[in-house]
Amino acid sequence: MSFRGNLVASALALSLASFAMGGAQAQSITQALTAAYNHAPDLQAALLDAKASAENIALAEAGKRPTIGASLAGNYSGSLSNGAFSGGPSITTGISYNQTIFDNFQTEAQIEAARAGAEVAEYQIRNTEQNVLLAVVQAYMNVLSNRQLVALRQENVNFFQAQLQSAQDRLDVGEGTRIDVAQAQARLAQGDATYRAAQASLEISQATFQRYVGTAPQSLDSSHNFGRLIPSSLQSAISEAEAGHPAILMAKAAIRAAQAASDGAQAAFGPTASISGQIGSRWSGTAGAAGDGFSGSVGFQITVPIYAGGAIGAGVRKANINQIKSEVDAMSAYDQIREAVISAWAGIQSADAQISAANAAVSAGRTVLDGVIQERDLGTRTTLDVLNAQAELTTAREGLINASANKVLATFSLLSAMGHLTATDLALNVEVKSAVTYTQTVDDVWQELRSVED
Repeated sequence: MSFRGNLVASALALSLASFAMGGAQAQSITQALTAAYNHAPDLQAALLDAKASAENIALAEAGKRPTIGASLAGNYSGSLSNGAFSGGPSITTGISYNQTIFDNFQTEAQIEAARAGAEVAEYQIRNTEQNVLLAVVQAYMNVLSNRQLVALRQENVNFFQAQLQSAQDRLDVGEGTRIDVAQAQARLAQGDATYRAAQASLEISQATFQRYVGTAPQSLDSSHNFGRLIPSSLQSAISEAEAGHPAILMAKAAIRAAQAASDGAQAAFGPTASISGQIGSRWSGTAGAAGDGFSGSVGFQITVPIYAGGAIGAGVRKANINQIKSEVDAMSAYDQIREAVISAWAGIQSADAQISAANAAVSAGRTVLDGVIQERDLGTRTTLDVLNAQAELTTAREGLINASANKVLATFSLLSAMGHLTATDLALNVEVKSAVTYTQTVDDVWQELRSVED
């Protein structure tokens, strides 16, 4: 009876230690996701990439807008002839204007490609967001399950220590054998090794958690209400994923970009027309100097490509190949998303079955262990029987810990596969990272001119 009392006391102490290990402040999955969203450098990098992609729109639109420049030049010249010096300064000013008025719609195709590229970059933010948040959940559950495993294996070590002491006490009074003592020592050494391995895994998982979240893990709790986002059927989950997953939307935008690039490459075969003009003045310090006054000119130019060394044809072929590749990539994206949804859905079903089986195994294992200990005390069982019963119970409890963690991971994996693992869908209290507003500003025609004036 004293051994069972030691086991209960050990379990209570470990429960208190497990609570103290995380600190008094609880940290829910939602809090971890919120902190990670604000901290994640991958998300910030994706946002910057999207802003840089938006600038391609302005660069493309510049092709149909005029370029206007001003110039100012000064010069001083002089000559000495027959002992007399003549000369003086001269200043020339001018304004130039150049604009392509027709390029066979090549610029329009480039603008469309740039807009589609900006959409690709925006969807990449959403895709990165999902990857980051899923990695946070994985890190969160790794810390939580590893903490539970550390506590369980510490409890296991304490149990084996009690059994070793019991075997030694029985040997001392002549009721036991050295084999019982040796078996208990072996199990204690094995239990201590698994405990230390669990501690190492916990340290690694805590470091990973801090890398994603930005702070060390505190007292964690796997409860959440995000299961409400999961539809009632697998087909509904697949339909939602195909309609709104950022990877699929990104693939569609990439097809648009490739089509526009192909149109632009084909437009290079057509004519281009441009106009140019300039006006200027020249003033010199020498009165009546030739060339002083105002001057101006206006001109136009039409060019038609005839042969460019094969570059135009190669550009068209390359653009067409890239267009076909974008369509193939889109089909691959559909297949991958569908596979991910089915896999995550099956993972939830499997985890539910594993949890049910593990609960039954734990309940049975406790009953068996209590019975074997009683029979050992009556002399009908050996210490090895007790050790084996404890090992089976520990295995069942570890299975329950892993199955519970797998259920949470499968739930969030399904949300990710459906495209719903986003700050908006999860209602996180954050400012959603997006380059949409920035992209809208690049269409401002006179922004560059105002910045020069400022």
